[in-house]
Amino acid sequence: MTTGRPLLYLASHSPRRRELLRQINVRFETLLLRSDRMRGSDVEEIPRAGEAPTDYVTRITLEKARMGAARARERGMTPGLVLAADTEVVIDGEALGKPLDAAAATQMLTRLSGRSHEVLSAVAVATGEAEIDIRLARSVVSLKVLDPVEVRRYVSSGEPLDKAGAYAIQGLGALFVTRLEGSYSAVMGLPLFETAELLRNNGFDLP
Repeated sequence: MTTGRPLLYLASHSPRRRELLRQINVRFETLLLRSDRMRGSDVEEIPRAGEAPTDYVTRITLEKARMGAARARERGMTPGLVLAADTEVVIDGEALGKPLDAAAATQMLTRLSGRSHEVLSAVAVATGEAEIDIRLARSVVSLKVLDPVEVRRYVSSGEPLDKAGAYAIQGLGALFVTRLEGSYSAVMGLPLFETAELLRNNGFDLP
């Protein structure tokens, strides 16, 4: 359980990140940022020209934490820490992002088939208006060779459509993973070792 500074806001829509925080007995409130493609988003998750994947995932995580802290102040919420994260699947030096539709998911999975790729997962805690601490986890995931029928069935399940790289290691996508080097929770979307380190540094009593 948390002590000292028990109020934590999670600036994320992700049910997986909520699940992972509960796994380590962290109490939190969800602080939703706007992520509507039609009305605009609080944080535009678009790589800049020539931006390296590591720089991109770090920048987006910092922007989410900064925006979450700003939204908490605007909404008159009780002061607390704001936790934000971002996870990107990287292959051939390119961050794939999330597929926009089934065709994009199929293309991503075909590209990842039979290969190893890097998963970058950053987590940040905003402790004040300009005070943000950040950590980055790197993992390597290898997928088996996927035949077109497997890809089609998986995409039709709907699972890949809101996942970085178009697969979920905690779901049906686990059937494709032959090897993982690094952090399972980071590939899910929140590196728990790094998250716990940040929280302990800010007054949370964790095991």
